[in-house]
Amino acid sequence: MGRGKLEMRILLTNDDGIYAPGLAAMERALRRLGDVYVVAPSREQSGVAHSITFLTPLLAKRVFVDDKPWGWTVDGSPADCVKLGVSTILSDRPDLIVSGINGGLNAGINVLYSGTVAAAVEGAFYGIVSVAVSLEYSENSPFDRASDLAAGVIEKILQNDKSPRLYNLNLPLRAVESTKPEVCVVPMDVSQYWETFEKRTDPMGRSYYWLTGRPDPRQPNPVPSNCLTDMTALERGLITLTPLNYNLTDNERLPVLGTWDLTPSIPNGRSAKALEHTGPKVRVSR
Repeated sequence: MGRGKLEMRILLTNDDGIYAPGLAAMERALRRLGDVYVVAPSREQSGVAHSITFLTPLLAKRVFVDDKPWGWTVDGSPADCVKLGVSTILSDRPDLIVSGINGGLNAGINVLYSGTVAAAVEGAFYGIVSVAVSLEYSENSPFDRASDLAAGVIEKILQNDKSPRLYNLNLPLRAVESTKPEVCVVPMDVSQYWETFEKRTDPMGRSYYWLTGRPDPRQPNPVPSNCLTDMTALERGLITLTPLNYNLTDNERLPVLGTWDLTPSIPNGRSAKALEHTGPKVRVSR
C-alpha cells in the first residue's frame, strides 16, 4: 500500500458475532499491519449470505474491554456491519477489510451461503481490498496461530496487489499445526454437495427438519475434478487463497443469447392490456 503501519486503517468484521474468539484473535494479529477497527454482528450470523437490513433500523453500540473502547456491535448481518462501518462509524475510509477468522471453512459452493465471505464482498463493492478468512472447525480451534498465519498471507497480498481485490482465504488444521505451512492459489470448487436433513418432532408433535452438513449417501459423489480446487487442496492440508469476483454474469453466454429471438409472443385474440388483468384479485383486510 506504500503506507506506514499506523497509517493503514483496517475494518474487521465476522459472522460469528462480536464475542467470537476468532474475531479477538484476528484483531490481535492484524495490529502489526495497522490500526484495527472492529464492527461485528451482535450475534451469530452464519449462513445469512449477503442479506442486509432495510425494513427495520440498525442498532449499533460501543463495546468496551477493560473499560477501553474495543469496537462496535451491530444488530444486523455481516454485510450490514461493513456498510455501516465504511459509511458511518469510521471517520475515514479503511484501506483493508478483513472478515473472520471464521470458525469453520468457507470453501466450494458454501462460499455462496457464507456471511463471512459476504462481508468481504461488500467491502469489494466499495473498491477496498477485502479478505474473508476461515479456519477448519475444531472443538479447540487454534485461532491465535491461524490468525497470525492469515495476517502474514494478507500482508503478502498487500505487497503484491495494488488494486482493490476480493480474496477468500481458508486454513485447514493440518496447515496451522505444520511448521512449514503451504499456501496454494486455487479456484473455487463448484461441485454439487448433497446434504442431509434430520427429521425431528417437536413437543407439539409437529415435524421439523435440521440441516446436518453431512453428505447424503443416496446421492452420487461429486465427480472428481482434474484440477486442484479449494476443496481438494484443503483435503491435502494446504492453505487456500482464491480470488473472487462478485460479477455473476456468464460472459461466455452473452453472445449466444444475443443471437436468440426473444420477442415474447401473445396468445391470439388477447391484447397486452387484457393480459394485465388475468391474475387473481387479492384483497387484504385492514
